[in-house]
Amino acid sequence: MSEIIYDKNNNAHEVTDFNDDVEGARQGMWLFLFTELMLFGGIFITYAVYFFDFTDDFVQASKNMNLWLGGLNTVILLISAGCLAMSVVFMKANKVLESKRFLLATIALAIAFIVVKYFEWSAEFHHGIWPDSPTLRGMSDGANMYFGLYFTLTGLHGLHIILGIVAMFWVLGKVNNGEINAKKFIVLENFALYWDYVHLVWVFVVPLFYMIGLSTGGAH
Repeated sequence: MSEIIYDKNNNAHEVTDFNDDVEGARQGMWLFLFTELMLFGGIFITYAVYFFDFTDDFVQASKNMNLWLGGLNTVILLISAGCLAMSVVFMKANKVLESKRFLLATIALAIAFIVVKYFEWSAEFHHGIWPDSPTLRGMSDGANMYFGLYFTLTGLHGLHIILGIVAMFWVLGKVNNGEINAKKFIVLENFALYWDYVHLVWVFVVPLFYMIGLSTGGAH
């Protein structure tokens, strides 16, 4: 039995599969992103509370961060978001080969992000900085809270990147078998929206964890 949905202009449409329910798919993605906003938003609120209590410690701890690597990953994610947007544009224009190339470029850039983060975390572990490490236990309460939030937030964000890479290969498979095409591209479009959100989260991570150490103050 077919399902009938109505668009914003009250026009009836018959739904035959997931890709036909464009409005439902978009609303579902926005609902998912709202839950993601609550997840990361809660961590950012926690950061704000403890930054107010341990401003000086947070500023000093931030000076241990590698701003160059953080900046490099920001550029990588920015370019990847642009590539994925171009993939959507080319798919809508029925230029499948060009769309696939930009999707593959996004996958490569996402992997590059994880590689950079691996080297950054490796350097921190080399210096004895990881959750509940002896080095951290010897630091102030504020520094412990800073690095606890840092590893929690960047680890959770990195998990989203890895899941995004897996999802992109899934999307690529759908492009290859024709399930995603110039008429049915909502899956690709929704994933581009997810990737924009992942990039947006990182845009907040960089100043909060990497850049506050550039200040000369820290007076609270």
